[in-house]
Amino acid sequence: MPPTLASLVHHSALKLTVRAGEDRLDVPVRWAHVSELADPVPYMEGGELLLITALKLDAEDPQAMRRYVKRLAGAGVVGLGFAVGVAYEETPKALVDAAEEVGMPLLEVPRRTPFLAISKAVSAAIAADQYRAVTAGFAAQRELTRQALTEGPEGLLASLATHVDGWAALYDASGAVVAAAPEWAGRRAARLTAEVERLRERPAPASVVAGGPEFSDHDDRVELHSLGTGRRPRAALAVGTASALGTAERYAVHSAIALLTLTTERSRSLHAAEQRIGAAVLRMLLAGEPDHARAVAGDLYGRLLDAPFRVIVAEPAHARAAAGAGETAGDLAEVVESAAARSGEAVLVVPEGDRLVALAADGGAAVAACLRYAAALENARSTAGGRDGDDDEPVVGLSAPSGPIAAAGAYKQAEQALSVARRRGRVLVEHEQLAAGSVLPLLADDAVRAFADGLLRSLHEHDATGRGDLVASLRAWLSRHGQWDAAAADLGVHRHTLRYRMRRVEEILGRSLDDPDVRMELWLALKATTTE
Repeated sequence: MPPTLASLVHHSALKLTVRAGEDRLDVPVRWAHVSELADPVPYMEGGELLLITALKLDAEDPQAMRRYVKRLAGAGVVGLGFAVGVAYEETPKALVDAAEEVGMPLLEVPRRTPFLAISKAVSAAIAADQYRAVTAGFAAQRELTRQALTEGPEGLLASLATHVDGWAALYDASGAVVAAAPEWAGRRAARLTAEVERLRERPAPASVVAGGPEFSDHDDRVELHSLGTGRRPRAALAVGTASALGTAERYAVHSAIALLTLTTERSRSLHAAEQRIGAAVLRMLLAGEPDHARAVAGDLYGRLLDAPFRVIVAEPAHARAAAGAGETAGDLAEVVESAAARSGEAVLVVPEGDRLVALAADGGAAVAACLRYAAALENARSTAGGRDGDDDEPVVGLSAPSGPIAAAGAYKQAEQALSVARRRGRVLVEHEQLAAGSVLPLLADDAVRAFADGLLRSLHEHDATGRGDLVASLRAWLSRHGQWDAAAADLGVHRHTLRYRMRRVEEILGRSLDDPDVRMELWLALKATTTE
């Protein structure tokens, strides 16, 4: 505890007497200052015990004393020490009344007590308080270190909550609560997810103070601190207390931040090693060597290969964003990995330059998180009036469920879905959606339409001269699978007329309609030119 006016009054060597403000002696004293100026306010910082002899004051003038004491109180002076036996033999009544009126403690200093003794007492008490705080901080650091080594982050948080007489919570890279102490603090910490997400946008280290409104009926003062040494924080720590942290509590919080940052950085090193193993497993799967992949995967990814999984392939939406693709891939990787970690499932994530490849359990939390992530980006686009997303937004392809033997095929499916998503301006496309739908939407590609226009241009030019309706006749004939009578009936012409028109089509195109490939290309070209 810092020194207070009460502790100075009870100091046996000082012999101070309270003349006013006896009910406000518990206020802390930041320093003891001597000034005989008529207006010492410009030199005050607040929290001082001001010591005077009134050599330059008319201490018996009630109006002058009232103005003097009010100025001191407005400047944050916490107490006034008046030395008797110098200018006045006793404390003037005008000064006592003014102090009582304002509520400022007034201490009478006997002649045998020098001001220097009071200053030394205050200084010694402040130094002792700081020493106790440092000692308590080192003790807290040792305890937190022991808990971190023996009990992990959960034990560290429990110890930190005890030291600050409040609660503490740890968030992962996605902003989800990983652990909290005491247990009831988890619900309170979850309400700060938005604040944690905003904190992640700042370069580490960063901190913010939140509280009150986020908790409705709670008035906690909450500090949020980012964890990690990279440009993007990997985690965050929340500390909730009823009031501002003291020196000892601050030491404890800083120790917790350091320990958790070390844990986070160590986890990043392990994560990098896991990614290298994952890359090797992925290469073996794509090379058609599932047995070797299982041997390398071991316990790390073995569970993933024992059940159906999906392949996720992601790239930046625009080629010019490739320079920032690492950040884009990192965001999606954090979403997928955090969801998998919370559910206890295995996930394999491999960055490949500006591309991200992931294997995640079919129907698991990681795939669900990826779908939610894409849906949120789609909604953001809709809210923005349907405009395309930012350059650094990803485009994602998701394969159908597969297994180790068919991993290469699943990878190809994810690439195909990604290609369709890019052409359609979508954030994510599932390969199953393509297989279950029609091929016609795929004909909307500009390259396909250009091919169709080139193939049919000579027929359209012929029809434009008014010498026959070859395009409509070709469409009718193909739709009836080459049945002359049925196609002629659809057109309302004689079958010999239709035969003549089909010969003209062959002559103009220079291709035979007996060739099934030619018929297929012409049918798709006709469909492409009518697809919206």
